[in-house]
Amino acid sequence: MTQPTFVPITEADQVRPARHLHVPEAWTTSRPAELRTPTALKGRSVGTPGPDAGFALRLARRFAHDLKLREGENEHDVLLGCALIAARRAALYGRAPSIYDVQVALALWGFLRDDVPEELVEGRRQAFSSVSHDYVAQRRLVDAVPEASLRLTPAQAQAGFQVVPAAQPAATQPAATEPAATACRAPSSGSPG
Repeated sequence: MTQPTFVPITEADQVRPARHLHVPEAWTTSRPAELRTPTALKGRSVGTPGPDAGFALRLARRFAHDLKLREGENEHDVLLGCALIAARRAALYGRAPSIYDVQVALALWGFLRDDVPEELVEGRRQAFSSVSHDYVAQRRLVDAVPEASLRLTPAQAQAGFQVVPAAQPAATQPAATEPAATACRAPSSGSPG
């Protein structure tokens, strides 16, 4: 409330001049890390940004009791790896992860079935080994799954799968002591969803 002019005011209570901000200049993409094109970067170890990707981990935990794990497979590694794959699948569609994304990720690797070929079991054992403790292994696992496989419906992913070694450039081949990444791909019959 304003004060009448005839009432004395101490100097400390006087209204101070306001600080005026300057008018900003035109904005340009001049910082080093800014993307200068309207499209996102693509390639190995770049990732697929999407909204609320962490929710996939919560959804994956719902399947902890349904997993069909074999000797040498760790539940924590499997759930985290499949959550990462589910988050990538959801990001391809530009949305947050849903339970169907997790179902597709688990089905592609055969974690919800008992009748899984030994070749797939060995491949997934190597691909998911200590994935929860190694960021490079996480990126390798997610990059190993082809985009066409991620676009399958949950029913198509459950229907069948086969192991296909992930194509890696010679410069990014894992060392002999590291497990080779493998990818799952549904049979070529049928249309991708």
